[in-house]
Amino acid sequence: MKKNNRLRYVILALVLFLGLLWSLVSASQQENSYPNARFAAYPNWLKSHLDDTDLVIADVRTDDHFDGALIPGAIRLPWSAFQFNDIGSDVASAFIGISQAQDILGRHGITPKDTIVLYDSVERDGGATASYVFWILDILGHENKKILVGGIDGWKNAGYDLVTTPGETKPLLYQARGENIQKHQLITGDFVYKQLGDFCYQIIDVRSQAEYLGEKGTKGLDGAPLKLGHIPTAVNINYQDAWTDMDTKAIKPYAQLQALYAGLDASRAVIVYCNSGRRSSFSYFILRLMGFDRVYTYEPSWKEWGNPDKFFPVETRKNTLTGSMLPSPSAAARTVSSAKPERKTPQDRSGSDKPAGGYISCGG
Repeated sequence: MKKNNRLRYVILALVLFLGLLWSLVSASQQENSYPNARFAAYPNWLKSHLDDTDLVIADVRTDDHFDGALIPGAIRLPWSAFQFNDIGSDVASAFIGISQAQDILGRHGITPKDTIVLYDSVERDGGATASYVFWILDILGHENKKILVGGIDGWKNAGYDLVTTPGETKPLLYQARGENIQKHQLITGDFVYKQLGDFCYQIIDVRSQAEYLGEKGTKGLDGAPLKLGHIPTAVNINYQDAWTDMDTKAIKPYAQLQALYAGLDASRAVIVYCNSGRRSSFSYFILRLMGFDRVYTYEPSWKEWGNPDKFFPVETRKNTLTGSMLPSPSAAARTVSSAKPERKTPQDRSGSDKPAGGYISCGG
């Protein structure tokens, strides 16, 4: 009888322990449950899908940062192949355009129906170049795309095999459906200028604080110093602040990202920019991961806005997001994901983030 009682106690304790363990795991999963979690891939998921016929794994590291090791089956698709120096506009590292981007994807054997997993290196990029290709795929309306969190470093740390030969591909036709292409995502400085003071738009400078405040400068394509400061009304949220730490560069859990962007209004469009579009593409990815649909990368960024030959205004004072509300995508925000950005009401250029009066809808 005593043995039976002890056995029951052991079983009960085991059940309680498993229940506690399940609760902890569930809480952890909930914390990391991003609204658009489908945009993030992890090594264990990728390992279990290596044999999927519609899977394309793309190593986007540039040749000068490629160490010869690849995830099995991965193709080489350097992110810089999608850029060129626009000498006529004196803008370095500009997007080559929708047509040329489709040509590149097709030459690498990719179709719009494929699931593309993009990865770079934590040490070099931390996701901030894979995110540039992610942004391009978003413009093309490519539905199934993911970034491998932790890049090839995460794959190595998981103990999975590496190869030295890229996956074999044959050229195919990549042709995005016209209605899926998001041409309105390719915004210019003139567009951003027209939105200054518009209640329906929020601007985030993802550069370092020193760049944002005008304490550190950069040069244009012609070598001339660019203006110091930032776009008026822009707030500064460094793209690196989305990482848990500077070593692993893992993405913060959803709750921490909400705290990072506290005060951001999910019903309003968000414009992100940096110096040349690379860093801002990572913030773009993070906001998309958080469920934001109306996010726009001002890709020419400070290379255009800060050009002394341009007459765009700059400021050096610090702006902050007001309110403690944690951004959460609403049903209203999701209904306008395919709408073209437009000004809803005339606004002054004072930098105020409040409507002039009455109710303003920032829908599509």
